[in-house]
Amino acid sequence: MAKKVRKSKKKAPKKSVRRPFTKDDVKTLRVHSKARTPVAKIAKQMKRTEGSLRQKALKLGIGLGHQR
Repeated sequence: MAKKVRKSKKKAPKKSVRRPFTKDDVKTLRVHSKARTPVAKIAKQMKRTEGSLRQKALKLGIGLGHQR
């Protein structure tokens, strides 16, 4: 008697949702830049990725993390 083989259903990867930066987000980022807060800590607080924060800082022309 042949065994039935089940195909495992893989979950689709979570789609990222882009949230635009508000004026308050930009203000917060500038304050953290001056305070030299670690990027990982800012990312947790703002619920954004480190990469997104670095990209925004680059566009704003402010230093963040090791880019000083």
